Amino acid sequence: MWLTDLKLVLPDRLIERGSIRLEEGLIAEIVQGKPSRTSSGAVLDGRGLTAIPGIVDIHGDMLERELEPRPGTMFPAKLAVLELDKRLAASGITTAFAAVALSDGPGLRSEARAFELIQTIHELRPQLGIDMLVHARFEVSTAISAPFLKTLLEQDLVQMVSLMDHTPGQGQFRDLETYVNYMVKWLGTDRERAENTVKARLQESQNAPVAWNVGHEISKLCLERGVALASHDDDTSIKVTMMDGFGATISEFPVTLEAAQAAKSKNMFVAMGAPNALRGASHSGNLSALDGIRAGVVDVLAADYYPAALLQSVYKITRENILPLEHAIALITANAAQSANLLDRGRLEPGLRADLVLVEESEHPRVRATFRQGHAVYSDGVVGIPSFSKVLVGAD
Repeated sequence: MWLTDLKLVLPDRLIERGSIRLEEGLIAEIVQGKPSRTSSGAVLDGRGLTAIPGIVDIHGDMLERELEPRPGTMFPAKLAVLELDKRLAASGITTAFAAVALSDGPGLRSEARAFELIQTIHELRPQLGIDMLVHARFEVSTAISAPFLKTLLEQDLVQMVSLMDHTPGQGQFRDLETYVNYMVKWLGTDRERAENTVKARLQESQNAPVAWNVGHEISKLCLERGVALASHDDDTSIKVTMMDGFGATISEFPVTLEAAQAAKSKNMFVAMGAPNALRGASHSGNLSALDGIRAGVVDVLAADYYPAALLQSVYKITRENILPLEHAIALITANAAQSANLLDRGRLEPGLRADLVLVEESEHPRVRATFRQGHAVYSDGVVGIPSFSKVLVGAD
């Protein structure tokens, strides 16, 4: 099938009017202008929309919210995964690492719940519109969950691991009052209970050296299994050096410019939140993603808690002349895919997966259609897809 009359965002340049041919789930050909008259296959008029690679999100925390949108309101895991799948496809995301907390911390987090979510993702994966993978969030202060994570890794149920330490007083929650307010506002915890939790976790932090020994063991298993390993909320160059020694190749959500620069100097991928970039500031008072991009230390933007921010943020970055469009798009496509060791996607390039998104450019760009491996998994009808099956088999 040919998609024509499109602005194409290639890795190194833009084609203002071009066409792209999809065949057997791959990008087969890219041409400037229209395909030759001798070309065969169905033709879909792109109506001047912009074609970008399918968005790759390496860290999205939305699944837990789909499961429990408000404290105490539980919905079935299958429903949560299926609904999130639709939401992500409509946001232009074709590959998503659903972040699942294994245990510890406030909110809906336990081994039993994590296992249910991970099992459900893998059970439903063949019928999902997008390629949904598992990003396991491992709290180093909860060594008791290490055997559980090891089992998941050995069974190939996890495709990315981040080593986290949400102990109050460092990392994301360097300010203790910020941590208390987070628990009260977002998790429905009363202030007294939140303050007691902070005290308990500060007491637990005395075992930090032992906890990081467990984290090191997990990192070794990730390296053996070829699973991407990320550090999380790095706040100092010392922390980055330790994580680099563990074999981490991604520093996600560094909270200071010092940490981001240290990670960049060690050739780690630096990932920050797209909501941070879109809003222009961190919601918890940490490093601004825009400042990090201006400083040249950010490689990837992740959805974090708001998938729509991915597309919106890169167009904001372009409008503010921080990066040209093709480089801004790479933050959510090519660079993200490379950081996750997914080398078969993330660029509009012959031979790669036909994962792409048709975007109507405006102040608030809109996704008009999303294709995964050549199949339309979302369309709002603007590009005139009469039915996905008819178009994809090349029928009139």
